[in-house]
Amino acid sequence: MRKNVKEVITQRVRSVPPSGIRKFFDVLATMEDVISLGIGEPDFATPQQICHAGISSLERGETSYTSNAGMLELREELASHLARLYGVRYDPVQELLMTVGVSEALHIALLTVVEPGDEVIVPEPCFVSYKPGIIFAGGTPIVVEATVENGFQVTAAQIERVITPRTKAMLIGYPNNPTGAVMGRDRLMEIASLAEKNDILVLSDEIYDRLVYEVEHVCFSSLPNMRDRTILLGGFSKSYAMTGWRLGYAAAPAEILSGMLKVHQYIIMCAPTPAQVAGIEALRDGEDALREMLHEYDQRRRVIVQGLNTIGMPCFEPHGAFYAFPSIQNTSLSSEVFSEKLLLEKKVAVVPGSAFGDSGEGFVRCSYATSLVDIEEALGRMEELVREYGK
Repeated sequence: MRKNVKEVITQRVRSVPPSGIRKFFDVLATMEDVISLGIGEPDFATPQQICHAGISSLERGETSYTSNAGMLELREELASHLARLYGVRYDPVQELLMTVGVSEALHIALLTVVEPGDEVIVPEPCFVSYKPGIIFAGGTPIVVEATVENGFQVTAAQIERVITPRTKAMLIGYPNNPTGAVMGRDRLMEIASLAEKNDILVLSDEIYDRLVYEVEHVCFSSLPNMRDRTILLGGFSKSYAMTGWRLGYAAAPAEILSGMLKVHQYIIMCAPTPAQVAGIEALRDGEDALREMLHEYDQRRRVIVQGLNTIGMPCFEPHGAFYAFPSIQNTSLSSEVFSEKLLLEKKVAVVPGSAFGDSGEGFVRCSYATSLVDIEEALGRMEELVREYGK
């Protein structure tokens, strides 16, 4: 037996720290009466008609594998959905792949296109899986800081400064987790032009595409000349409150998707069959439920942003997803210490901004996927902490 068992773990894995989000949820799980503004999932149940579709599939005995790429009926519905919403057309047979959540779609995309030594540009703050996914694929993440002064939208000029001969791709996620920022069309067009000029592939994580407020969501692959250099990633978890169903998708040119399908075949086989049946129902008849949830999120968004600004936690106005990303500059605490004290002393859970990269330091992520009553109570407790540890 080896003297040091850790030696069997690759340096690639050892170099990646555990998720900064999980640390707080592990503590939260041991506590009672905590108001959670930490979890990044809808607090709504999956709409009934979608549940019934999944249940009916089980009752009919539809418990076997589907094709590796997913049920053709679902891929056809998804192709129509993307064409209707964004005017971008994909062949449901060769250019769409159903995955186990968008997380799988992200990782198999990276495994498919990233070679050891390749650089992948990542705007930060960003979702916690982005940089580890690049590292696990053998690539090097190159961070570009998106600042509150720019509305947490990275600029083409920033990206251009870090492009090198090793740059293979950029990985962007708008609407953004954790900031709630939505990138405007003009800025996306500038990034698209830069990608074309430098022959860079774009992985666009658009899992929150339907959760936008007062602004338009722009699908990156719908931009001029971008369809064939974009891997579009999306899913059902956020829009239709289907996190536990684990259903996502990737849309890409046939040559790229065939490579992704190969990885998917060997590590997953196919997305869960009942979830795929439920996904068909979501696309066909989930719009009314989606709009009801969106209206409720918008009400909460307004309350939490106004409340945070009032209690001394200046907050950029988010226009997408269901997160607020307030500053804690009026305290003497780091984002991790602030989050720890808020949880242990006031029983309110948030996520430190540093969990989303060094660029997130000085902020915390507050999910408003919880009731207005809980949001208002949490704001009162947070105000107490700001007063106690104010500069």
